[in-house]
Amino acid sequence: MFRSFRTAFLLLLALSVSGLASAAEWKEGTHYNRLDNPVRTESDSGVEVAEVFWYGCPHCYNFKPLIEEWAASAPDYVNYVKIPAALGRNWEPHAYAFYALEAMGELDKVHDALFEALAGERRPLNTPEALADFVADYGVDPDEFVSTYKSFGVNARMQKAQSKIRGARITGTPTMLVNGKYTVSASMAGSHEAVLDVVDYLVAKERGEVE
Repeated sequence: MFRSFRTAFLLLLALSVSGLASAAEWKEGTHYNRLDNPVRTESDSGVEVAEVFWYGCPHCYNFKPLIEEWAASAPDYVNYVKIPAALGRNWEPHAYAFYALEAMGELDKVHDALFEALAGERRPLNTPEALADFVADYGVDPDEFVSTYKSFGVNARMQKAQSKIRGARITGTPTMLVNGKYTVSASMAGSHEAVLDVVDYLVAKERGEVE
């Protein structure tokens, strides 16, 4: 009996030490980057965790269930936001579509379907009209979509987002931007799962819970 309790205690101790060691292994410049000039966040309170993505990115497509599970269980002080990137001309229509649907209050209807169509099926949805036809299948008014897509407000949101991405020196997706100060990608962290471990560490760091 004593041996079994001792074995369980040692196992818990090992797991605890392992967790601490993992946190200690996250090194600036190796597993994440600190920005020389932080970019503005959307909120003045809490810790903003932004996912920079592209609907046509297969890596974002694979990362999607992981980040959604993480976001669903994130504490209240974490402000999770999505930022669609336009790192190439062919990415721009999809970023505009994101902001148009968000402005219309219709994003939740089509977000998953856009990922499936663009990253999963590689469908050629590269114009406002093609995208309008697509979203119409999900109950979104196509004419209103095109009008909103081309509106001043959506263009302003789009330009603001791309300015933030440039300011953070983000060149690939998916990339996590933590509180406007740190960037994390799978190529640095080692895997999609490790990205979220590093994000957790950086959130704790921003809250003064770790060094």
